[in-house]
Amino acid sequence: MKLRASLLALSSGITLLSTSAAWAVNCENARYEANSYTLCEVDLQTEDLRLFLRDEAGAILGQFSSVSKSLGEDETLIFAMNAGMYHANRAPVGHYMQDGVQEQSLLTAASPGNFGLLPNGVFCIRDGRADVIETLRFAKEAPVCRDATQSGPMLVIDGALHPRFLVDSSTSYIRNGVGTSSDGRRAVFVISNNPVTFHEFGRFFRDVLKLPNALYLDGKVSRLMAPDLNRSDLGFWLGPIVGVVEKN
Repeated sequence: MKLRASLLALSSGITLLSTSAAWAVNCENARYEANSYTLCEVDLQTEDLRLFLRDEAGAILGQFSSVSKSLGEDETLIFAMNAGMYHANRAPVGHYMQDGVQEQSLLTAASPGNFGLLPNGVFCIRDGRADVIETLRFAKEAPVCRDATQSGPMLVIDGALHPRFLVDSSTSYIRNGVGTSSDGRRAVFVISNNPVTFHEFGRFFRDVLKLPNALYLDGKVSRLMAPDLNRSDLGFWLGPIVGVVEKN
């Protein structure tokens, strides 16, 4: 089911602001409670979702424009978003796999900051499906991912909000994340258009999108490229980037 149909089937608590069907990736603006979000849904069985980090020389790409330039002449980047936390040199903080090659191993211990606010998780891309998987489950099951990026905290874990999220938190940022359907076919990427708390952001994935598992990708540096909305955010240089590539 496409995102537009999913949203229209929801309660009146959400207001759909705009829709577009010009591109294969369906991106829409929506409001829920007092907050504004942009959502982009990817169908893993029909769309080519990839992670991007470095160019052929090993330099980190860092910008959506650089990702576009790195593609083949017959390829176009039709959606992109930052895809996980990174160090000052923009190398991934946690587990990172791209096209079957691992750059960083899985981190399972708690640590300071949002990444280590356990439980955290891994966004795993396989042929025809993508899944958000809690880190300890990922370590136990060892799924074979073509591309994978670890981040944290989890926003939704098997239908439940992260246990550390506070309904009365005063900490708000522009945030982005990804949730996946139980069959792995749908990945829904969300960025808030105004500062939101973790509790507000997690509830959007759980209560509005009805996705069983969702992962926080980052905050404050969050950026989106959505050509069908005439949007390509400028800002901080990025580490991992996720995007959909379309053949011309």
